[in-house]
Amino acid sequence: MTDADPAPEAAPTAPKPPPRKRAARADAQRNRDKLVAAARAAFTTAGEAAPLEAIAREAGVGIGTLYRNFPTREALVEAVYSAELDDVTASAPRLLAELPPADALRAWMRRYAAFVATKRGMGQVLRAGWSSGRISPPDTRRRIGAAVGILLAGGAQDGTIRGDVAAEDLTVMLVGIFLTAATGGGQEQTDRLIELVMDALRPRPDA
Repeated sequence: MTDADPAPEAAPTAPKPPPRKRAARADAQRNRDKLVAAARAAFTTAGEAAPLEAIAREAGVGIGTLYRNFPTREALVEAVYSAELDDVTASAPRLLAELPPADALRAWMRRYAAFVATKRGMGQVLRAGWSSGRISPPDTRRRIGAAVGILLAGGAQDGTIRGDVAAEDLTVMLVGIFLTAATGGGQEQTDRLIELVMDALRPRPDA
C-alpha cells in the first residue's frame, strides 16, 4: 500500500447487548412490587395471617421468590406498611395538583381510609415492629399530618375549607372514623362519614 492509498476502514463493531444484571434487577423489582401489592390486598381482607403461599400465587411468583425478597412474614408486613405510607402521603400534593382543593381532600380521605384498613389488618405485627423500633409511629404521624396540612391549606386558600382546622385534629378524627368503619361498615358507610367530615369542614356563614 502506497502513501496515496486510503487506509482500510475498521470493521464495524456489533452493538453490545444490555447488561444482564440490569435486566435481572428490573425483574426482581417487578416481582417485589407484585408481592407487596398482593400482600396488601391479602392483609386487608384476611389479616396478617393470610397464607404466604396464596400471596405468592396471586403475585404470579413462586414461594421461593417471596422468601428471597421477604425472609419473614414480618419483613413482608413492614414492606407493605412502608409502601402504603409512601403512597398515601405522596398522593396529597398530587391530588391537589389535579383537583380543586375540596375534591382533592375528599379523594385523599378515601385513600387514607384504605391505608387505615390495611394497617388494621397488620396490627399485631406492626405493634411488634413499633416496640422493637423497626417502625417509627412518630414518623407516621408526622408524615400523615403534613399531607393533611397541605390539603387543608389549599382549601383554606380558595375558601372552600375552614381555615381554623388543625391538621392533627382532623387526622385524629379520621383515624377514629375509619377504624370504626373498617370493622364492618363497608365502603358505603365510609363514604357517608367522609361527606359528614366535609360538611364540618365547610366555612361557617357567620365566621
